[in-house]
Amino acid sequence: MKQYKMVILLLLSGFVGFAQTKTNSIIEDFKPSVLNQPGQEYPKVNSQGYARFQIAAPEAKSVVVSLGLGGTKGGTVLTKDQDGYWKGTTEGAMDEGFHYYHVTIDGGVFNDPGALNFYGSTRWESGIEIPAHDQDFYALKDVPHGNVQQVLFPSKSTNTSRRAFVYTPPSYHKDKDKKYPVLYLQHGWGEDETAWSNQGRVNLIMDNLIAEGKIKPFIIVMTYGMTNEIKYGGLASFKIEPFQTVLVDELIPYIDSNFRTISNQANRAMAGLSMGGMETHSITLNKPDVFSHYALLSGGIYKPEEIKDKSKLKLIFISCGSRERPESVQSAVKTLKDAGFNAVSYVSENTAHEFLTWRRSFKELAPLLFK
Repeated sequence: MKQYKMVILLLLSGFVGFAQTKTNSIIEDFKPSVLNQPGQEYPKVNSQGYARFQIAAPEAKSVVVSLGLGGTKGGTVLTKDQDGYWKGTTEGAMDEGFHYYHVTIDGGVFNDPGALNFYGSTRWESGIEIPAHDQDFYALKDVPHGNVQQVLFPSKSTNTSRRAFVYTPPSYHKDKDKKYPVLYLQHGWGEDETAWSNQGRVNLIMDNLIAEGKIKPFIIVMTYGMTNEIKYGGLASFKIEPFQTVLVDELIPYIDSNFRTISNQANRAMAGLSMGGMETHSITLNKPDVFSHYALLSGGIYKPEEIKDKSKLKLIFISCGSRERPESVQSAVKTLKDAGFNAVSYVSENTAHEFLTWRRSFKELAPLLFK
């Protein structure tokens, strides 16, 4: 567990980034965030990455916007105007990409009624998107689109039906005889099986890469990674065995029975961000006959001595943001390469423990899978 200490600290810190370069002059070209509720003007973002908020709370005594997972960083104090609206702009330009936030009104925690909600930090949080300079790869385009569908699969080990979301590529419903490899893709702590398609836009990334001919189409399965509920700060006590049973003994057989999969180890991958990376690390080492491609996105590292049989292992991919521990990722991959593994590292520039890191990481990972 030593290699996970920094990952756990970042995961539980609720990090939200503010761009390192600040300016004394804010450009007044604010536009509604693309994640606003229909017809809502606020929150707004400008071309520099500043965010501006407006909350209607005429009887309130104080209103603070808390940005980041859990809202523990980046508090923006709003000021009340004569019409009863509380307004304010972030102190600095925010990092590009997606951020969670909520509003604290007189000590009570609420979501911003102007913004869409996303499940993070074990609750539905408001979301805001700061346009990224490279956002084209996850943009909604006029290309053939795959399908993201909800499935409910039986789980005897947890005595219930559990939910998963399955992405099938655009060609899936056209050629009824074709079978596909499968990636099992896990979310981070406090999130759920909706995270990769909602916050991560993984389906749009896949659609665009397929349209550009850059990847071999494959199925993605996303399920809830928690079997024993862990409170904030208690991730170190998470036990992998119950979830491993759900994934390997219950979900995978269900997917292979209900979708046209190539149901062998060579065509099955597992990846995860943050806590999902830690789950991936443990399960792939425990079950080397199940998965052949491993990927950790801000989720720790592999060491050569941990892998007992490398003969069937096709790929190890390890990534993080440049504001995390890139030297650890790069060093780990060099060690793996020196030991004869097909290992690849990726570092997302000017990002930390956040979804732009993981969107970019997935974009780099996808073309490497199932070659």
